[in-house]
Amino acid sequence: MRHRVRGRHLGRTASHRKAMFRNMAVSLIKSVRPDEDDPQAPKVEGRIITTIPKAKEIRPFVEKLVTLARKSLPIQRIANDLDTNAERNSAEWKTWRESSQWNEWNQAIAPVLAMRRKAFAILRDKEAVDILFSELAEQFEERNGGYTRIIKLATRRLGDGGQQALIEFVGEESRDRVKVARTAPVVTDAEPEAETTPSEEEEVAETESSNESAEAETEEIEASSEPEDEKE
Repeated sequence: MRHRVRGRHLGRTASHRKAMFRNMAVSLIKSVRPDEDDPQAPKVEGRIITTIPKAKEIRPFVEKLVTLARKSLPIQRIANDLDTNAERNSAEWKTWRESSQWNEWNQAIAPVLAMRRKAFAILRDKEAVDILFSELAEQFEERNGGYTRIIKLATRRLGDGGQQALIEFVGEESRDRVKVARTAPVVTDAEPEAETTPSEEEEVAETESSNESAEAETEEIEASSEPEDEKE
């Protein structure tokens, strides 16, 4: 019986899997803010390519971190309202530090710092933690879960022929498969325009012109059929 056997081993030890998931999560989060001077910068932001089993394992690993960052947003806003924009170690900052408002700000910001430290303990990368709490948290503020998606690729990996897939963050771009409700065309009650018919005078003029052309053609035929002696 498969008791206490959860997840995919992926042919690696527990410590190796943990390090691999951490590196993949950092790569996926950092792809949101690529470095233009880096020759290995991703072509599409917020996307990495890996194998299907790895993508399925890394998806809940990353989405739990995004949920952690989303929870810090309301607390962060409360702390920002209590914060002062004064420069550190200035006279205004020192008076604010000695006031009771600093104690309120310190108690308000403490949960956010705890969440950031927890995320840093998992990722071990300051830039990835900053992107997670500053960009991804605001991007998915109104979204309850489902921050990533996996798309299988037809091309296999060179070397071992492994099945590849890309895992990416969903967003508000055209590639997000947004379903647009179709609306029926608007029907108006306007009466159709009446077809214009030619008047009687135009019909009489057309018949007269056709008769004249027919008479001219018959005269030409009769003139050409007369014998040469009569013409002389």
